[in-house]
Amino acid sequence: MDHHGAAETHTPSGHFRVSPESKAPYPADVLAALHADAELVIARYPQRRSALLPLLHLVQSVDGYVSGRGIALCAELLDLETAEVSGVATFYTQYKRHPNGEFTVGICTNTLCAIMGGDQIWEAVSDHLGVGHDETTPDGKVTLERIECNAACDYAPVVMTNWEFFDNQTIASTTELVDDLRAGRRVRPTRGADTVSTFKQVSRVLAGFPDGLADQGVGAGGPSIEGLKVAAEHGWTAFGTDEGGDQDGEQAPDASTAGKATTGLTAGAHSSTNAPANKPDELPGERTASDAADDTGTREDAGTRNDTSTRGGKGAEPVDSGPARKNGPARKSGPSTKGDPQ
Repeated sequence: MDHHGAAETHTPSGHFRVSPESKAPYPADVLAALHADAELVIARYPQRRSALLPLLHLVQSVDGYVSGRGIALCAELLDLETAEVSGVATFYTQYKRHPNGEFTVGICTNTLCAIMGGDQIWEAVSDHLGVGHDETTPDGKVTLERIECNAACDYAPVVMTNWEFFDNQTIASTTELVDDLRAGRRVRPTRGADTVSTFKQVSRVLAGFPDGLADQGVGAGGPSIEGLKVAAEHGWTAFGTDEGGDQDGEQAPDASTAGKATTGLTAGAHSSTNAPANKPDELPGERTASDAADDTGTREDAGTRNDTSTRGGKGAEPVDSGPARKNGPARKSGPSTKGDPQ
């Protein structure tokens, strides 16, 4: 059968095979449009390399998958090695390394969906289409996937088509869904947009170019908001949101101790959310002595503000935390640092 399966995408030893067509240069007009869109995406980030994820979606919006030429383009635009780009593209399942169907149909077979019929739906639809996981029908319309979780357990069993929800599915309803997709008939998700966009169209949205459909349809249905309705009926609120306490009169923790109780950090220490930020496009080894001094000064200032911290309880001597930690020397590298892991 002519579908995209393991035999077509991998060598007998299991290595990924990139076809010559995947590496063919982009036509001039397509390349120009990609460059223009890519610069809009890159401009949103303080460091160019941070734009890699949306750029991979942008490539998929043109090629229908992450092609070899798309990998090369991302590497060129972001000053990365192709191996670095490939490492990201093969890590996330939303990125396809072989031609994808016009519609990705994902059937959830995780715990709740499975016991509600997801396993049976998967088997039936896989047999009906004649394809397995991550394989595409010969007409190029449907790529079938076994999904671990569609994040909609309250509607199990759930099927997604290009990440639009189809809730409370059965073998019959999912079979009808894939038949309609292959026949070109309009299908309407249970929630969300009024129709299902193509894989390429959705990839462009994920790249950061809205299609105007975000506010269509129902976002959260009855089962999803049942708990909220019960809370409203009883006057319940989240802890600390009713000006100092919950409905039983218990006081919310003091703001000065809440963070320490939650994170376990010593007063004045940095968490991952308040550590000094890198400068735009800063690479390892490029931090200057003045940068390090600025960071040290910040930490020392924090230590001064909290120099009443003691070890051993009330009356103990202030803790001497020792000299402030300074950044070590820059890591030495070979003639080129372009390909070093960042």
